[in-house]
Amino acid sequence: YVPLGCASACPVFLNFIFSPECPSSSGKPNHADILLINLQYVSEVEIINDRTETPPPLASLNVSKLASKARTEKEEKLSQAYAISAGVSLEGQQLFQTIHKTIKDCKWQEKNIVVMEEVVITPPYQVENCKGKEGSALSHVRKIVEKHFRDVESQKILQRSQAQQPQKEAALSS
Repeated sequence: YVPLGCASACPVFLNFIFSPECPSSSGKPNHADILLINLQYVSEVEIINDRTETPPPLASLNVSKLASKARTEKEEKLSQAYAISAGVSLEGQQLFQTIHKTIKDCKWQEKNIVVMEEVVITPPYQVENCKGKEGSALSHVRKIVEKHFRDVESQKILQRSQAQQPQKEAALSS
């Protein structure tokens, strides 16, 4: 059984019912999880207790923070779409995302990655392709690029060893 709140009157959630009464899975006080239940998958509803009192108001939302997050995510998706449409390699896209996690001030300029308006990384996006005025920015970006490719190589080695494991087990069992 799932405790349910009220049916939604919002057109976006027309086929859903939600429950604002679930304690927060994060454990934070004064927070609650909201469960959305798709009514298209519900075959039976049983009313156990009909409430007459008005439910407590939902917590207020920080609209400016939500708008800012939506704007940032939209910009990131547009940047990804630009890279794909410009024919940037998968390695270049992955490197861009790695750099962007650390340094938000990075963008595409055709197929080049421009970081902090100071460092340009050209294809094939290796450490030696990092160009800019010698200094802390260039040094920092080179370290990020080095670490990125070390991590990618480690991941490949791990994947290969995991792929070989079933083959070894199959060989041993035959």
